[in-house]
Amino acid sequence: MKKNSYNFYQVDAFAEKIFEGNPAAVVPLDFWFDDEVMQSIAKENNLSETAFFIPINAEENEYQLRWFTPEVEVNLCGHATLASAFVLFNIMEVPGDSIRFQSRSGMLEVKRSGELYWLDFPKMEYNEAEVSPTIVESMGIAPLKVYTSEDDWLFLYQSEDQVRSLKPNMEMLKDFPARGVIVTSKSEEYDAISRFFAPSVGIDEDFVTGSSFTKLIPFWSDRLDKDELHFYQASSRGGVVFGNVKGERVDIGGKAKLYSKGKFYINGE
Repeated sequence: MKKNSYNFYQVDAFAEKIFEGNPAAVVPLDFWFDDEVMQSIAKENNLSETAFFIPINAEENEYQLRWFTPEVEVNLCGHATLASAFVLFNIMEVPGDSIRFQSRSGMLEVKRSGELYWLDFPKMEYNEAEVSPTIVESMGIAPLKVYTSEDDWLFLYQSEDQVRSLKPNMEMLKDFPARGVIVTSKSEEYDAISRFFAPSVGIDEDFVTGSSFTKLIPFWSDRLDKDELHFYQASSRGGVVFGNVKGERVDIGGKAKLYSKGKFYINGE
């Protein structure tokens, strides 16, 4: 008989301390629930992402990982991957300092180094596009340049003040043919700052978006001619992200903190 209660954890990813970074729910499972059930759990949690994982080869620290927003299942999520690794390392106490996740975006590895967790993700290509009147109207401030990638658009701005002051028209952004919009500029304290808007998947502004750095790391590495980078995502919670370029992959680094843990009940307690 399948059990009725299941453990869950809420972890602040890319956080130096509690109430920073991006909170994600993490649900370890022994088998997959129906997709509709996992989507309902994510909607009930009402966080930007809920991650579910099952063991593939636990002795070799290999798991299968899936991510759900309150509205849809997504192909890649950085902060919920970091949160899942945090739970495995620190709560489930898996041995070693490396975990591999099979996912819709291929095999992803997370390595632990002190307090930092490094996500080994694919580097995403980007291409320059037109700064259209629709983009200017939707953002309120015209970007210097626009770039597209496989899933997100990236808008480069003149200054950090412009990035911080943006108040996009979310209804217009919903109609963009992209998962989300990354806005970015150089920064005085960091190499660059960014924000991320994704109303089309139910998230007006994400707090810290690990997967956006699959574009931001190679983008700023090219512009600044350096391989090791230091970012700040300037949302209301904020989060610090480290980045390295290594060939066709990028390392995305950050810290994490456990906020809560408990049980949920599929059929009531």
